[in-house]
Amino acid sequence: MIRFRLLSGVLVAASVVGIAACADPSPRGPSSSAPIFVDPSAVPSVSASAPQRRAGVTVPGATPVGSVPPVVDHGPRTGNRVALTFDADMTDGMLANLRSGKVKSYANLRILDLLEREQIAATFFLTGKWVERYPELTRRIAENPRFELANHTYGHLAYTADCYDLPRVAAGGMTEDAAKTFTVIEPYGGRQTRYFRFPGLCHDAAALAALAPLGVTVVDGDVVSGDPFAKAWKPLVRAVLDNVRPGSVVIMHVTEANAAMTDEALPHILAGLRERGLIPAPLSEVLTPA
Repeated sequence: MIRFRLLSGVLVAASVVGIAACADPSPRGPSSSAPIFVDPSAVPSVSASAPQRRAGVTVPGATPVGSVPPVVDHGPRTGNRVALTFDADMTDGMLANLRSGKVKSYANLRILDLLEREQIAATFFLTGKWVERYPELTRRIAENPRFELANHTYGHLAYTADCYDLPRVAAGGMTEDAAKTFTVIEPYGGRQTRYFRFPGLCHDAAALAALAPLGVTVVDGDVVSGDPFAKAWKPLVRAVLDNVRPGSVVIMHVTEANAAMTDEALPHILAGLRERGLIPAPLSEVLTPA
């Protein structure tokens, strides 16, 4: 079942069912459509504010500060727009691999080249540590008017237990972890958003409550490409094209060494979308009623 909610003047679809990609079996958010507010004194203070407007324009994904954020899987099933989203993971272990020379790159330039060449819109969920490691690429993303920037935590730590064996951020540190990432991304400008994606899509009530002071919308997705550590590109194409529909939010990765087949699959995915009459658009536009 899909529940539609009006958020900051934008109607979005919030799913009340889980998706298989999330390892956390607990509910992902409140089932009630009524806003739930968190006592500000009950959450840690954060250094980063939650700007709801920039130059008189509402920031995409912004929600009332203090309310538990909605969880969105996809947009309205009307029209012909879909969102291509790319996660830019970066952990301490990945940084160690780069320093040691074990891994050459966690930034897939071929994906950016293709998107730019074909003028394809996309939304990038950036970890703060990826931004710090690749500032020039972050600037390149921010300078493209077809690209949006979103938050994927600071160091890709899990916000719940048992999330794909990821190390877990301290329970009291979740708010500051997400806030720090917004602070790291903000100076790059471009199409900034208040969209947030959990590592592994793993979240529970406590994780959602921790984001309440930041005024965000949590974005999962309804089409999981399965590109992390894939050994062949064809299964990725099938995973996307067999499940994509109007309003879909497709999850892929731009972390080259950990998702080496994504750039091979992407041209075929784009061709398949064209055959189906589906057009990639920024996430904020996909979540907006046509």
